[in-house]
Amino acid sequence: MSTLIEPKLITGNSNIQLAKNIATRMSLHRGQPVKLIDTRVERFNDGEIFVEVYENVRGEDMFIIQSTSNPANDNLMELLIMADALRRSSAARITAVIPYFGYARQDRRTKARTPISAKLVANLLTQAGIERILTVDLHAAQIQGFFDIPVDNLYAAPVFALDVLHHFKDMSDVTVISPDVGGVARARELAKRIGAGLAIVDKRRNKPGEISEMTVIGNVEGRRCIIVDDICDTAGTLCKAAETLIDAGATEVHSYITHGVLSGPAIDRISKSVMKHLVITDSIEVSPEAASCNKIRTVPLAPMLAQATLNIANGTSVSSLFDEETLGPLYQGTY
Repeated sequence: MSTLIEPKLITGNSNIQLAKNIATRMSLHRGQPVKLIDTRVERFNDGEIFVEVYENVRGEDMFIIQSTSNPANDNLMELLIMADALRRSSAARITAVIPYFGYARQDRRTKARTPISAKLVANLLTQAGIERILTVDLHAAQIQGFFDIPVDNLYAAPVFALDVLHHFKDMSDVTVISPDVGGVARARELAKRIGAGLAIVDKRRNKPGEISEMTVIGNVEGRRCIIVDDICDTAGTLCKAAETLIDAGATEVHSYITHGVLSGPAIDRISKSVMKHLVITDSIEVSPEAASCNKIRTVPLAPMLAQATLNIANGTSVSSLFDEETLGPLYQGTY
């Protein structure tokens, strides 16, 4: 068991509020204050990123909280430079808490002469001195194999299950929907947790970004449907899937998406869509536009990430957080 039991937190600029919430939760769990390390992360006039850590971190167990969301390259460089600063300051161990792992969608070569950018990012993080990764709902689970260091991939499914059971009450007419064949395992996991049925929306594309046809596999007539996915970017697929389900006889469509990228026309599409609600986590900082949209609701990751951070620091199990029975007490009072 590790003897590193005094975790210290540091954050970049990608999601400062989440980092503060994690620190607050850790303070509650430990019964003593946990504060973010005083740090300066700024950009020079030419765009170069500079990091200065104002506190002594020699021999400390450091956790960098930083999603590599938009702007992905700036946030990734902040993470790498913070890791280098901590390594050169003799930190005992550096763990990167990356709620949203950018570049995860580039996990394989889809055609000739293209990169596997997720592997490149894994190499960069390791070479910067990071010794462990904590993340949530990797787009492709096999990305864990890109690293030669431990990777703890937490799942939003148990958090979503708690939320669904709280808001839906009666599960007798609920069906969980995977928006594509590749996401069936994720949808099945939530369906199993809440005791609901499962269906699939099969999509066909003429070219990238353009969906030509969608077909529902399974019976959704008279059902309340919950679409489950890991990423919502421009919301085109999500909104079209909702329309397809309503056309197939569904009475309501709700969506639970882990990472709300919500770029471009996403929020406008969601506002005008037939979906009743879109539930996302705060793995990516929620924009003012998303926060003001009455169809978008956010569930917090801080209770789960705070406990995972403490478990890593104390050398105890992280997989216990895969179970909503463990997470339930952590989320008590959230709803």
